[in-house]
Amino acid sequence: MTAQPNAWVIDAEGFIGHVRFHNVDAHDRRAWLAIGIEDPTRLGRGLGTEALRLALGFGFATGLHRVSVRVLASNARAIASYRKCGFVDEGRERESALVEGRWQDDLIMGLLDREFGAVHNCCRPCENLMP
Repeated sequence: MTAQPNAWVIDAEGFIGHVRFHNVDAHDRRAWLAIGIEDPTRLGRGLGTEALRLALGFGFATGLHRVSVRVLASNARAIASYRKCGFVDEGRERESALVEGRWQDDLIMGLLDREFGAVHNCCRPCENLMP
């Protein structure tokens, strides 16, 4: 993680996961976002959603126009978290992930800077959320 310029550890009274931007395209001002909560006992407390908001606030405040995510269609908890942050469904890749010997679909979701600002009732993307 330390070698990645757009990656952060999620620390909530100890390490619980990470969040990062990858495939950042400076010209088109877009990036992909990934998050992982490593401690299953910390799920369902809103910590992932808060980490997403912080990362998105930073990304949009520093010039991103668009952020995309790829998520297993079966991961209802993550999909709900992305939607809370304003992401919308943009497509589905059928049988694109082999998980424990079974094919699963991936959902592609996207969020634009103005949509994030609208969700968080601010005229600019939440500069007060910068990590």
